[in-house]
Amino acid sequence: MQNHEKKYLSVKDYLVSDESFDLIYDPNLEFLKTFPQPKAEELSKYYESQEYISHTDEKRGLFSKLYQLVKKWSLQKKTKLILDQNKGIGSLLDVGAGTGDFLKAAKEKGWQVHGTEPNKNATKLALKKNIELESSLNDFEGKQFDVVTLWHVLEHIPNLEETILKLSALVKPRGTLIIAVPNFKSFDANHYGEFWAAFDVPRHLWHFSKESIKNLFAENFELEKIEPMIFDSFYVSLLSEKYKTGNKFSLKALWIGLKSNLKAKRTNEYSSHIYCFRKAK
Repeated sequence: MQNHEKKYLSVKDYLVSDESFDLIYDPNLEFLKTFPQPKAEELSKYYESQEYISHTDEKRGLFSKLYQLVKKWSLQKKTKLILDQNKGIGSLLDVGAGTGDFLKAAKEKGWQVHGTEPNKNATKLALKKNIELESSLNDFEGKQFDVVTLWHVLEHIPNLEETILKLSALVKPRGTLIIAVPNFKSFDANHYGEFWAAFDVPRHLWHFSKESIKNLFAENFELEKIEPMIFDSFYVSLLSEKYKTGNKFSLKALWIGLKSNLKAKRTNEYSSHIYCFRKAK
């Protein structure tokens, strides 16, 4: 830990290991870092759970059903967003594509789709939807795309600075980069503290604020707009309440999710944000 960094919070992995990790605040970039961070070859074991929904098409249980319901709505919003930002259909790279649903939806709209996904189970499920995924960004070296997207993926990537440079190279001049990440400065994050499900250690290695995202991408990108992900506060609050109290469903959690969105109308600090960047040149 560097001298200017300080411990922000201790958080447990409630999904897989029950291990505890520290969140370290970096005032220069205004974000949190998970400490210690598992080695790259060890990370995969922390994803080995049927409850890790983004790597499955599971539809049983409350959280899975809610997730799949919201996902259907969000796919429509995402495909409209990339069309608006690109001002037409073009080439698309989705980083961390999971089971391929977003790329499938974009392909049906006419996009030339490509994607990466390191998880083998998710890749197999994507292939059943006729979506072929590569294992890493290195497979696209030398290529460029009209739109590059990372939907709740940047927080998972070990080599952050190196990845940002690769992303910059992958976006065409004046092309679009879209990033969605949780916001640790939201009301629901502050309310649940160590139980906030979107900390999701150690799968989430970084925990961003709006300021940190702007700072990290300022060199090569212009930030055009920030949009809220209003359903995230409800889903995250339900899961946080489960971690805190053991209750699989809680009206209180829904109230906290609503309250978070209402407060964010004033503070602009939603549970998660979508950042739309334009490559400078």
